[in-house]
Amino acid sequence: MRSFFVFAVLIAVVFGEPTVYFKDEFLDDSWSENWVQSSHKDDYGKLVLSAGKFYGDAEKDKGLQTSQDAKFYMSSRKFDESFSNEGKTLVIQFQVKHEQKIDCGGGYVKVYPDTVNQKDLHGDAPYHIMFGPDICGPGTKKVHVIFNYKDNNLLINKDIRCKDDEFTHLYTLIVKPDNTYVVKIDNEKVESGELEKDWSFLPAKKIKDPDAKKPEDWDDREKMDDPDDTMPEDWEQPEHIADPDAEKPEDWDDEMDGEWEAPMIDNPDYKGEWKPKQIDNPNYSGKWTHPEIDNPDYEEDSNLYKYTNIGAIGLDLWQVKSGSIFDNFLVTDDEEFASKYAKETFEATKKAEKKVKDAQDEEERKKREEEEARRKDEEGDEDEDEDDEEQDEDEIEKDEEEEEEEDDEDEEKHTHEHDEF
Repeated sequence: MRSFFVFAVLIAVVFGEPTVYFKDEFLDDSWSENWVQSSHKDDYGKLVLSAGKFYGDAEKDKGLQTSQDAKFYMSSRKFDESFSNEGKTLVIQFQVKHEQKIDCGGGYVKVYPDTVNQKDLHGDAPYHIMFGPDICGPGTKKVHVIFNYKDNNLLINKDIRCKDDEFTHLYTLIVKPDNTYVVKIDNEKVESGELEKDWSFLPAKKIKDPDAKKPEDWDDREKMDDPDDTMPEDWEQPEHIADPDAEKPEDWDDEMDGEWEAPMIDNPDYKGEWKPKQIDNPNYSGKWTHPEIDNPDYEEDSNLYKYTNIGAIGLDLWQVKSGSIFDNFLVTDDEEFASKYAKETFEATKKAEKKVKDAQDEEERKKREEEEARRKDEEGDEDEDEDDEEQDEDEIEKDEEEEEEEDDEDEEKHTHEHDEF
């Protein structure tokens, strides 16, 4: 395998073909031999091979799926050969589908050095790059882009929003040898820029001059109080006054209730705190800006993008609700190839699974309507039975009343006849 990898790289260099350092489409069960679950802890969640509940192709759309709720997942796969991206573009791309409508959990990948201990992999294990979506409640729905630089994990200082629906989405990170980057979602650019500007790789180029101080006579007040302005004589008034219309209640007892005082009300003549009007400051010196100097600790690094021993990719995740499916991992040096591969895989999956999901939703809707109609029919039958029972009871009661009336009439007739007799 090693000789094949080296040969493939040489061919790519000679003929300008893209180099595919790693690709995994999970088309068979060999993933269970290639992917290694860490035994650092004995309660990591289990990954299974599945296309999920809805998909375009039952075989091609299979991927690694988280299968247990409220679990950490810790699995990785080493590349056939480690490599360096020195002088080359690095593209990291993968698909993830949160068909469980994830509420809190990661959907990102980590790219590790070739020295990674897969059997003892854990959350603090050193990595080169962490990339992908992270969701937790309404407040966290972002794409992580984290680079390790001199043993420090550096987070991007921009907010990139991730997708949070239940369909498959494609995440692509492109790192270029000119120290620029591009982030794509669903094969469309959503962010780009310079590594040095968007991460804190290096200290600031300029710093405030520690020896510079604002001159004592520097006046940075653009406006000032008018020295000729004076407060009007009638300005000062109390904010509240006794209500002049208030009257002492007739039943007020000074001995029992104390001395009566009128309630306070807002004073209509109160004008607030007096302040002199503002005028332009004739001595205004402008806004003082602290002068800057070159930072003696700054040292340019043209290799911010570079890693020398890229050797593995892994999933280090926490998920409250499981069900995410990871598929079509790709690591290459050609962003055009990655885009073409995305069209062949992701875009085909996206269209097909949407059609299947819509059909499933329609079927579920019909089932709900049928269940609702059946339930209403059953309730209607029960109501009719109750009405029939009530009607029967009413008729029986009516018959009994009529019989009682007939008995009363017979008795009355009999009594009358007896009297005549």
